[in-house]
Amino acid sequence: MASFMWCCLFKVLILVSYFLICIESKSQLMSLNEDNWDLMLNGEWMVEFYAPWCPACKALQSSWEEFSGWSKDLNIKVGQVDVTASPGLSGRFMVTALPTIFHVLNGEFRQYRGARDKESFISFIEEDKWKSVDAIPGWKSPASFQMSVVSYFFKMSQLLRAVHTRLMEDYGLPTWGSYLIFAVATIIVGALLGLLFSQVAVCTIDLFFPPKSMSPPSVKQKHKEKEIELEESDDDVVVEDDIVDENTADSSPVRKRKARKAD
Repeated sequence: MASFMWCCLFKVLILVSYFLICIESKSQLMSLNEDNWDLMLNGEWMVEFYAPWCPACKALQSSWEEFSGWSKDLNIKVGQVDVTASPGLSGRFMVTALPTIFHVLNGEFRQYRGARDKESFISFIEEDKWKSVDAIPGWKSPASFQMSVVSYFFKMSQLLRAVHTRLMEDYGLPTWGSYLIFAVATIIVGALLGLLFSQVAVCTIDLFFPPKSMSPPSVKQKHKEKEIELEESDDDVVVEDDIVDENTADSSPVRKRKARKAD
């Protein structure tokens, strides 16, 4: 009887240990989103981008969870990103197909294109196969400024899509009516942004290239202007005197000739 109890207790302990190991292995899979995605910039990571509706993602899920159980042995971290919940990250990483897997090492990104099973994932890390994969260039790096801008555009597109769906389903607007509202809103927003940017440009130009100040003329400048005016008036008087002298000189011989003819 005692041996039977000990045997049952031993089996219970084995089951509990197995259950705890399973829980621990699953807990190694980290969920990443737009708030904590920058965690992958430190250390070595394998990150999968998936969607709940994706059949290939569902087929990969079990292998990915098993692979995450090896994360401590491989000294890496394994994460997942749901693109439906974090559309900005799908734009930041330019994800065009699902599932997409990235290897990240201290902010250097590489796309994994190998087989999708646990053994292939493990060998990719253990044998340093990632070294033979070209890293994503800096201008396309998810951590770059321009890709941050792209991520905001993706967020905005998802927001506009949600508004479009709500206008059609909740308010019963036709498709053309929703498009008309977006067109008018685009024109108004564009006009406001253009006005704002023009004002900013004018202020920036005035800041770096200020206009010349129109200061009132000084006393010396006024005195010089008066002297110039006086000199010009004197020149005019001299010219007029010369003209008068020439006229008188030309008229005197004529008078003498007329006088001789009268004799």
